[in-house]
Amino acid sequence: MMFKPVMLWTDALIFVLLAVILIFAVYVRRHAHLRAPWRGVMRSPTGLASAMVLAVFVVVGLLDSIHYRPALPLQPGQSVQYGVEVLSVLDSLLSDLRTHAEKTYSAPLATHLYAKETTVLADGRAVRIYPRLKYGGAELADPRSGWAADIGMRVALGSIKGLVLAGVLMLLPLLWRALRLRVALAQARQQLAAQALPWRALVFILTMLAVIGCVMVELAAGYHVFGTDKVGQDVLFSTLKSIRTGLVIGTLTTLVMLPFALLLGIMAGYFRGWVDDVIQYLYTTLNSIPGVLLIAAAVLIMQIYIEAHPDVFDTAAARTDFRLLFLCLILGVTSWTGLCRLLRGETLKLRELDYIQAATAFGVSDWRIITRHILPNLQHLVLISVVMDFSGLVLAEAVLSYVGVGVDPAMHSWGNMINSARLEMAREPVVWWQLSAAFVFMFALVLAANLFADSVRDAFDPRGKRA
Repeated sequence: MMFKPVMLWTDALIFVLLAVILIFAVYVRRHAHLRAPWRGVMRSPTGLASAMVLAVFVVVGLLDSIHYRPALPLQPGQSVQYGVEVLSVLDSLLSDLRTHAEKTYSAPLATHLYAKETTVLADGRAVRIYPRLKYGGAELADPRSGWAADIGMRVALGSIKGLVLAGVLMLLPLLWRALRLRVALAQARQQLAAQALPWRALVFILTMLAVIGCVMVELAAGYHVFGTDKVGQDVLFSTLKSIRTGLVIGTLTTLVMLPFALLLGIMAGYFRGWVDDVIQYLYTTLNSIPGVLLIAAAVLIMQIYIEAHPDVFDTAAARTDFRLLFLCLILGVTSWTGLCRLLRGETLKLRELDYIQAATAFGVSDWRIITRHILPNLQHLVLISVVMDFSGLVLAEAVLSYVGVGVDPAMHSWGNMINSARLEMAREPVVWWQLSAAFVFMFALVLAANLFADSVRDAFDPRGKRA
């Protein structure tokens, strides 16, 4: 076997979460009253466009969550041995970006290093020049005369490929519907148009994503699109690898936070009395502790445990993944209080409604009332809060990594990129592209998440509909 599958803790949790989402989607599809709000989200131009952008990030994150250890070259009479380096499917797809490392800094789309070096010429003279890159623009015989034409040709070729790809992707639903229903293409087009989807927004965002993606692929085949960092690593590769870290922080923290918020919030609002007092005391005390200090203390304790037990982790990837998982746990433990307070207040209101009072008078058990009457009426609040908190958790990872208590420094993350750029911005000449790349990708993910959260809130909040 040419590779050995590796399942990290965060990989397992990601695929469990994906399975839960798929089961929830099937459940929603079978119930009209649940299907209607989601149709409202998809019929919103903003909601549809932001969902497509988020889907691109999710696909990249999933590709980076399938890990394996490659087999080492076989020696005569030796059994198969596997390397200690853990790679992902995304690493295989971006193998050129991962392996084509330069000597040090180079600017975006550059053909020479960013700083001068002393070079000895053939005649023995020592001069200070900008050396040629090993991979960036290596196909150009004369970079000064052919660089602009080569960049223009790659952009044009990528744009054409993107337009063709967008056209194919738009045609696939039409062909699938025509074959499934055995109707003509014109009738399938009319049926799709009758679904009231924002087709202009769909065509625009799909074309933009396809064109940008294809142009980036064409440029990355011959250049470093976002330049290289201090050790010559391609910044585009680091930025794409950081997507998984942001998604893991945003999603797995939610898995940890939800049980605390749901259980304690509903119990405090429904049972009241001493139960409410204890839960209020608990989250008030937790809120009084500065979150950054609590996270820093927990991360330092975990780091001491890792250093004291190196035999527990067989690879460096397992060690960094454990720290990422622990960071998700501590963020979840410290961020459930806001949703818990919100659910408590809503449960206090729902408890006094006539149909719940009638169920109590008829002797219905508390567990049945909570699961059949209270919890379904809190779903819209839970969903809206989870989607809106996602962007805050992504930004929290960047802030924590910047102050040194986030993910492992060896792990790709936007926070580590920003932390590295702090010193680069102070040097002369300024190295600005690493900070800019992290900012652009993080801004796109957070903006898409916020816009999607607004669409979900408009579709699920009944008070917003009445307004």
